[in-house]
Amino acid sequence: MCDIWKTREHKKFGVSDLEPQLDSIRRLGVRWIVFSGGEPLLNPELSVVSSILRKEGIRLTLLTTGLLLRKYAADVALNFDDVIVSLDGPPRIHDEIRRVDNAFAILKEGIRALREKRNDIRVTARSTVQKANHSCLWETALAAKDMHLDAISFLAVDLTSPAFNRSLVWPVSRQTELALSLSEIAALETEVESLICNGEREFGPSFITESPAKLRRLARHFRAQLGLERPQSPVCNAPWVSAVVETDGTVRPCFFHESIGNLQGTTLEAVINGAKARSFRENLDISSNSICRKCVCSLNYRV
Repeated sequence: MCDIWKTREHKKFGVSDLEPQLDSIRRLGVRWIVFSGGEPLLNPELSVVSSILRKEGIRLTLLTTGLLLRKYAADVALNFDDVIVSLDGPPRIHDEIRRVDNAFAILKEGIRALREKRNDIRVTARSTVQKANHSCLWETALAAKDMHLDAISFLAVDLTSPAFNRSLVWPVSRQTELALSLSEIAALETEVESLICNGEREFGPSFITESPAKLRRLARHFRAQLGLERPQSPVCNAPWVSAVVETDGTVRPCFFHESIGNLQGTTLEAVINGAKARSFRENLDISSNSICRKCVCSLNYRV
């Protein structure tokens, strides 16, 4: 659901990028780092970078398509505390959305290989809800259960932001490919209510990570996209407790807001505590901010 794969640049966050930031990371008291992408397993320095951070006692999460999990199962088992794989639906739907033959089978084999290396590692799925899979949330959860995953979460597709390497907001034609019609929203609501009413009985407690309120927000997001209701910001404290660091050194308060600085020639601590970042946090009202109101995800981290 991102455009990062379209870039012709082969940037990565490597050891030379990390080492100047280690003192800053310690002073900031960083507790948790999520490696995302693109595909982080394509980074040839990922194993070294993650091993350095593990020595700092930081929790490490890998967010991956899972297509390379089998190849790198040993490294992932050694260096990461938990893994989140992208799961777009049951086998046929997943393969169609990924545009990769046998993507579902490759993902399943990768998870099996990882479990063989380390059976206790937590592996969960994240599913991005859109036109191609809106009517099969229940089947997607069943697929996650069949893979022996520990949980699954559902997230609405981001249609309206320039995040994730989009040079511009997607044109209406592209948004229409992924957005839902009114009848499709009704089908999504049926799926959501099935998960709410029967999910715990079928899958066990906490297998569906979202609360009923968060699940119902999926449909409201698509209704707002059609102009049928006012978009509403989620509960979120991301800009005050986290930051996104991109491969070119760009630092953002979250995936969706504009840059607050760059690590080139400076430190993460200096950027986070710089005038631009402080001003942004001081003036951000999440409930009324136009970007926050259209946000498809949120972080509400509590110590």
